[in-house]
Amino acid sequence: MSMEKALLFINGVPPEKLPETENYSLIACSDGAFHYLKEKNFPLEKLDFISGDFDSHCGSDDDIYYQKFIFTPDQDKTDFEKSLEIIAQKGLKKIDVYGGSGGEMDHFLGNLTVALRFKNQMEIAFYDEFSTYFLAQNHLVLEKVKGKTISLFPFPLAESVSTKGLNWSLNKENLAITGKIGTRNFASEDQVTIDFEKGELVVFVAH
Repeated sequence: MSMEKALLFINGVPPEKLPETENYSLIACSDGAFHYLKEKNFPLEKLDFISGDFDSHCGSDDDIYYQKFIFTPDQDKTDFEKSLEIIAQKGLKKIDVYGGSGGEMDHFLGNLTVALRFKNQMEIAFYDEFSTYFLAQNHLVLEKVKGKTISLFPFPLAESVSTKGLNWSLNKENLAITGKIGTRNFASEDQVTIDFEKGELVVFVAH
């Protein structure tokens, strides 16, 4: 039986095409994302909750906004972090996130930092118009990726990185923001494996 999965929309650049919702057991958004979902005619009745502090909400909206809104006023946490906490309380451990990138880059980096805090609790994948990206576990296998651009970005470092199936392979090499990074590689085989011993690695797989 497959693990139940959540779909979360947050305040970054909205996806051009909204994902299908049938495969998700929970669907949620931040208060800022609610507005672009409404503009894109997303079926708002499918939302399980809307999380935020009203800082992105103005004017009158559908009753559904108030029916499903969870007030989370803690200014020491982002709307993304507060949404993840609610999802964790509901017992879901696999989350697809839209709106995590684009626009202001501090927003993007902040979202990666939040995802890092939850890495051992949840499997979080981000989706934008260019790629799927996520914080990798120490052993990763990617399937059906031949010809796709794959980037390995240390966050801030990853030690003893080895790969199979990439055009430019790594053999127990260290990657660091201040040194060598592994961006703009591509898959020469259908299956790619990535292993590293210590640190954190963000993997980007182009669509």
